[in-house]
Parts: sequence; C-alpha cells; structure tokens
Amino acid sequence: MADLNDQELADFAARLRAMKAELAEVKASSKDASAVVQLDQQSVGRLSRMDALQAQAMAQETDRRRMLDLRKIDAALARIDEGEFGYCAACGDAIERGRLDLDPAAATCVAHAK
Repeated sequence: MADLNDQELADFAARLRAMKAELAEVKASSKDASAVVQLDQQSVGRLSRMDALQAQAMAQETDRRRMLDLRKIDAALARIDEGEFGYCAACGDAIERGRLDLDPAAATCVAHAK
C-alpha cells in the first residue's frame, strides 16, 4: 500500500509539520508547570508543596512524552525525504493506509507495533 503519490506525501508532510507546530506551541505555553517548586514552608503548607511537587512531576512527564512525539514526527519527516515513508522500519512491508491516516508518525506496521 505504501505506493503514495507526491500529493499524498505532501499532505502527510503538511500534517506532520502542523502536529510539530502544535506540540511546540503547547510546550511553550506549559513551560511554567515544570518549573522548580519552592520549598519554603512559610509561604505554602506541606500538603500544598506536595501537590505542587506532584503537579511538577506530571508536567515533566508530559513534557518528556511531548519530546518523544516530536522525535517521532522528525523521524517521519526524514522518512518522507528519504523515500521510506509508509514502510515498516522493522520488516519493510507497507504500513496500512488507515494506520498512517490515524498516526502519520507511525514507523511500524500493526504487527510490529506491539
């Protein structure tokens, strides 16, 4: 199925670039959430500080996942440039079109996604 024409490849590339821009925008807007938590117990109570630490940890994990998504998108854009987009990185078979429509950054077929 990976016989994508130039227009389809351009459409996937545009979607990937839009996804990348959206992730960068979200990252910029959530920068403060992963900032260092003040440990001054005079300004906040122990439970409030624990809540802040938990929120910080969740924000850092979200940021880590966002960075992983950005790397996947960059890899997919590189595969488009190299003519490898639409083929499984594990077995070389074509990735189903429905899978690419759902996640254009997918690097593997369904069988190798597990």
